Amino acid sequence: MIHLRIVSLAASIAAASMLLGPPAAADDALACVERYVLPLETMTAEFVQVVRDRDDQITDRTTGSLSLWRPNRFRWDYREPYEQTIVADGERLWLYDADLDQVTVRSLEAGLGSTPAMLLSGARSIADGFEGAGIDTVEGWRWCHLLPKDGNADFERVSMVFSPEGRLAGLVMYDKLGQNTRIDFTDLKRNPKLRESRFRFKPPEGADVIGDAGQ
Repeated sequence: MIHLRIVSLAASIAAASMLLGPPAAADDALACVERYVLPLETMTAEFVQVVRDRDDQITDRTTGSLSLWRPNRFRWDYREPYEQTIVADGERLWLYDADLDQVTVRSLEAGLGSTPAMLLSGARSIADGFEGAGIDTVEGWRWCHLLPKDGNADFERVSMVFSPEGRLAGLVMYDKLGQNTRIDFTDLKRNPKLRESRFRFKPPEGADVIGDAGQ
C-alpha cells in the first residue's frame, strides 16, 4: 500500500467546504461516505498529516497540498519537513522523493487497490473495496468508519470525519501495528476547475527511476 504519508487524509479537524445531504443512518457509514464522494469530481485542499504510534506519541508530521480529479487522478505535494510528490495520472502511480532524487512508478491498480486513496479518487464503487463499520458522533463530529475487504491491506480501519456542519474535515487510518495516520484538511474546495496537466508527471532529469515509466 502507498503510505501516501497521506492520510494521516487528520481529524479534530479544521474545516473544508461543502455540506453533506441529510445525515446517514447511525449504522450506515458506507452511505455516509458515498453521499459525499459520489458527486465529487475535483477537489483541492491544504493538509496536515500526523502519524502516532501505539502509545499515542507523534512519530511524523508533514504538511502539503493535494488535488484530485475523479476518477483515478490525484496529486499530493508534501512540503515540510521533506519534499515528496505522489501523482496518479489515470494509469500509473508516481512517487518522487526529492531528497533521494528517486522516482518509483507502478501501475495504478497495483498502487491503489483498496487503500484510503481509493475512497476519494477511485473509479470503483466504494462498496467494492470497503464495508461499513458504524458511525460515531462526538460533539456533533461524525466519524464514519470503514473496513477494507482486502484481507491483505496494511490497515485495519479507515474513518472519514465530518464537522457538525457536514463538511469533510479529514481522514484517519489505523494500521495493524497500532499506529494511526491522520490528515486534517483546510481550505478545501470542492469541484474547482483544474487542468489535466497537473496530473501528469515527468521524472526530473537525472533522477533514478524504478519501475516502468512508459516514456
